[in-house]
Amino acid sequence: MSTDEELKRILIDIRDNQRESLRRQEEHLEISKLQLERAKSQIAESIQLQKEAAAKARAVMRIAIPGIVLCIGLIIYLVVKYF
Repeated sequence: MSTDEELKRILIDIRDNQRESLRRQEEHLEISKLQLERAKSQIAESIQLQKEAAAKARAVMRIAIPGIVLCIGLIIYLVVKYF
């Protein structure tokens, strides 16, 4: 095999390897884009769930705090009345 043929074969191998590398990079880029979109949707869903949880906690507090205050008031009333 002559030097020219060997160089040509090496250059063809390099070219083919570069093409394969670029193809794989494009695949990885596409996978990364899909993962980014999935992460964005999961973050949006998480934020929505946190907002709903905070709203439910506020609703419970609107009921619980007055109930606790009422119970304390009744306990104080009973303590004062019977002692």
